[in-house]
Amino acid sequence: MSETFWSDSGGPPVIAFGGNALLPDAADPAAAERNAIEFAHAVLRLMPADTGMVLVHGNGPQVGSALLRNEAGAGEVPPTTLDVLVADTQGSIGYLLGRSLHNAFLAAGRDLEVATVVTQIVVDSGHPAMVNPTKPVGPFYSAEVGATLAVERNWRMVDVPGKGVRRVVASPPPEEIVEIGAVRALATSGRIVITGGGGGIPVTRRDGRFVGVEAVIDKDRTGALVARTIDARGFVIFTEVGHASRGFGTPHEETLLTLTAAEAQSLLDA
Repeated sequence: MSETFWSDSGGPPVIAFGGNALLPDAADPAAAERNAIEFAHAVLRLMPADTGMVLVHGNGPQVGSALLRNEAGAGEVPPTTLDVLVADTQGSIGYLLGRSLHNAFLAAGRDLEVATVVTQIVVDSGHPAMVNPTKPVGPFYSAEVGATLAVERNWRMVDVPGKGVRRVVASPPPEEIVEIGAVRALATSGRIVITGGGGGIPVTRRDGRFVGVEAVIDKDRTGALVARTIDARGFVIFTEVGHASRGFGTPHEETLLTLTAAEAQSLLDA
């Protein structure tokens, strides 16, 4: 299947998939194991014969659980910043996926190396998204607790009718992948590389060094940046729905099985 799925030329293909696809129900952690195995077999079918592959994953439910643990232990240990929590999920999800991929390939008689790269993504500290947080993260709080946290931790909070208040953080676009040289070298040498987990660890440049920031990056944008940077022969986004749609979730929803780049851009601009 891989021979007909991908283009004949270009660098290693890139696949992106969401954290919800791995863990749709946070109350059922065993589901992550099952879904990782299913995903590994899909990768096995799509793996090119002549190069490696790059995988980019989301971490929404996983970082949400990490934030809950953060709050539960706040009285005993200092809270961990969001950039470090993203790094934590890169390691844990990378381990789970890597093990499942190893096992799937070994069962198929193929001995293939899998590498998880803890990945920093440079964002622009001056981007408008940095001063206009919109991405909800973490648990819901009562209005009273939310107001206290907003003052104590300098958090931006938004009201969610019927649920309480929730923290929102910046979600700037990715501009540069710090570890892209390692990702390219590993993938072009035939390995599977798991990178950009959770969209990557957001960092900015300050006085000639990298500094972590409390933000989140869209994993699909990071996957697209990886694909462009390594000149990937293909970029695929795995979703929980069967196809793209115009007017998704509305009575006038229209199935879109194929789109040209120009048509996709027209829809984005509409």
